[in-house]
Parts: sequence; C-alpha cells; structure tokens
Amino acid sequence: MCAYVAYLNLQKAMFKNCIAILLIFTSIRATSQTYISLAPSLTNTAGTIADKSNITIELGQQWDVFSLGLDIGKTTLSKVTTKDTSNYLELRPSLNVFQQGNFTNTLTIGMGYVFGAKENLLTELTYGIEYAFTPKTHFNVFFGQYFYSGKVSASNATFLGLSMMFYFKPNKSGAIIKPSNK
Repeated sequence: MCAYVAYLNLQKAMFKNCIAILLIFTSIRATSQTYISLAPSLTNTAGTIADKSNITIELGQQWDVFSLGLDIGKTTLSKVTTKDTSNYLELRPSLNVFQQGNFTNTLTIGMGYVFGAKENLLTELTYGIEYAFTPKTHFNVFFGQYFYSGKVSASNATFLGLSMMFYFKPNKSGAIIKPSNK
C-alpha cells in the first residue's frame, strides 16, 4: 500500500511538472515563429544512391537567432531487410551565427534515437548557408556529420543536403554577428 501511495505522489508531481512546462512553452511560443522543413541529403557511405539517401521533416519554433525543431527522418531510403530500422526522431537546436543580406550562416547540433537499431543513439553536427528567398521561404545548403553509437559499436557518416523551410508567418530572425553598415 505504501508503494502505491508513493507511486500516486510521483504521478501527481510529474503531472504538475508537465503542466508547468506546457505553460512556459505556451508563453514562449507567443514570441516565436513556427516553421516546417523538408531536407533530403546524401551521405558518403558505401552503397547505391538509395543506400546513401536520407530524408527528414522538421517542425520547429524560431526565436530571433535560435530555433528548436523536432525532426523525424530516415537514415537510408533503401529497403531495410533486418530488424534494424532506419527511422529516427531527433531534437535539433540551431543558431544563426552570421548574416549578410539574405544569407545566413547556420550551426545545428542534434541528438536523437534510431528506432530498433543496434547503434541507436544519433548525434549530429551541421553547418549551413541559408538563403531567404522570401520572408516565408528559405533554402539551406548544409553539410555535416552524423554519429551513431550503441552498446558494442559506433559509426559515423558525413552528408551534404538541401533543405527547404516554410515559415507560417514572415521570418524576422537575425544573427549573432551582423556586419556594420559603414
């Protein structure tokens, strides 16, 4: 009986924390912009074009120079015949480092989980050059590296890709470093 009461108290505390996080997120969201991004890329791994191809869809929020997105994707577009999967979920914070006109230099780190894979921990480091085609549509040429690790093995792959971002309202983001207008 005592364990059950402790369990109920833990559930109550977790519920209160979730409500607090939801309220904080809602208040922060009022000052942000929502975006969705589609990002195909190619890795330098061995195999066919389908083996080397990746695709991700990201939904996120941007606050001036910082954005935070939730990314779902596939590490390969080839058919997976083992119990390992290529599906993953990743949290991706990004920073707009330098801006010149419609061009922005971006830095992204990420951490995620590859479902059912032996190397299921995914980390990412990506650099990109983003172009604001319109205030709502941006393109980003990016390159970086995925790091996969599991209990008994680890691997990595470099990649190059192109993302297309759509902001639901016009983007007014800046950069940490802006050149002076002299």
